[in-house]
Amino acid sequence: MEVAHCSKSGNLKKAMAMADEAVSSGADIVVFPELFSTGFCYEEISDLAEGAPYPTITKLLEFSKRKRCVVIGSIIETQLQADVPIYYNLGFCVEHGILAAVYRKSHPFKKERNFFTAGNSIHPIALENYSLTIGLEICYELRFPEVARKLALEGADLLVTAAQFPNPRRHVWRTLSLARAIENQIPHVACNPVGSSPTSSFFGGSIIIDAAGNVLAEADDTECIIMHTINTENTAKVRSEIPVFLDRRADLY
Repeated sequence: MEVAHCSKSGNLKKAMAMADEAVSSGADIVVFPELFSTGFCYEEISDLAEGAPYPTITKLLEFSKRKRCVVIGSIIETQLQADVPIYYNLGFCVEHGILAAVYRKSHPFKKERNFFTAGNSIHPIALENYSLTIGLEICYELRFPEVARKLALEGADLLVTAAQFPNPRRHVWRTLSLARAIENQIPHVACNPVGSSPTSSFFGGSIIIDAAGNVLAEADDTECIIMHTINTENTAKVRSEIPVFLDRRADLY
């Protein structure tokens, strides 16, 4: 989707409409881009940031309960520490009306570090209504193979990346998205916006990849919905043919 800078109500309305369209077409899992409701709206961060119970997530909880689906994305979170507000890039996963888990981006990128506190915990998210465990990472973390590997080692069945990867780095985005799937032999859903912000423009390129590294669906640079059925049972076959996880030298690295 195209994320309008600082326009929370408009972005949420659009995201909900696109999610409804996806679920009506058979989607079980909906993935939004990073900070889909606001973009990196630093100039209004104190007004747009949300604390628990997170009004934006509450609306998605209602949607996911009504539609019996999973919704994944990230928003700006605020917390008070010693009466001083701090902010996180808060990843979330809601499932059938329940907040399954949150994940605070652990690797803020460049200017983000001036505004966002880094999270200190990386663990996969086990869903209750599906035989599925999701490994969620956010944007810049695509460049850190350790993040996806940790999630895979801890049992993730599906890697999900919510991002705002800008031009001119489409080749980097695609290469890293494929690499994270191939090296971990795990399906990967990576979601990226189109359009522009005051400082960047975005190429889209959202992509769905299977455990063998085959591209199942890929978006262009226009606003759209991509969908594909992911066979997580194929992961065991891929890993038996090339036993990367069995051949790892954990004694060396």
